[in-house]
Amino acid sequence: MRNSAAIYIALRHARDNGGRVAMTGDGGDELFAGYSFLYNLDLEELDHKIREIWRRMSFSSTTLGEALGIRVKQPFLDQEVLSFAEKLDSRFRIGFRDRKRYGKYILRMAFEEMLPEEIIWREKVPIEGGSGTSILPRVFEERISDQDFEKLRKRYLVEDGVEIRSKEQLFCYQIYREFFGPPHPDGSTKKICPMCHSNVPDDANYCKVCGAYPI
Repeated sequence: MRNSAAIYIALRHARDNGGRVAMTGDGGDELFAGYSFLYNLDLEELDHKIREIWRRMSFSSTTLGEALGIRVKQPFLDQEVLSFAEKLDSRFRIGFRDRKRYGKYILRMAFEEMLPEEIIWREKVPIEGGSGTSILPRVFEERISDQDFEKLRKRYLVEDGVEIRSKEQLFCYQIYREFFGPPHPDGSTKKICPMCHSNVPDDANYCKVCGAYPI
């Protein structure tokens, strides 16, 4: 939710300032190993993990764009780029510069003569870190009392069978519940979230409804 909130605000700002189309970097980290947890894998492990990520990757920007009336383009998810990434030797995904390891190495090298060094060799920062949405848990911790949290946590566990694990999740679940009602499995997948009983794609390892991970 924290990532999607930041994307929503950015797209809304673009729309409110006359923008009709927005380009995102969706897929860059997934295709070219931008995540730091991939940096220390050997090539065989990296190839396996990358392909596992590809099977599960999804992005909220297109759905949010549709809701806001702004067209979202995802150049990294163009079929030519996907085909290129699939054939790419993973030695070009992660590389060293000044004794420091970087992901998306081939992308950085490709734009080295077009963009300033401080952009090309900028360290990867998660969306929630760069946007500031990482403070949300603290905000909800301050705004929802322990007494209210415990009362509502028990209520939703009994009434809906949903296990609320944090005040941030409680806030989000109340909005979800208002619009969609309590989640119920519909038989579309074999895998069911043990925390909220939502359907989960059979090849996924987290729940998009409540955020449970791993499942």
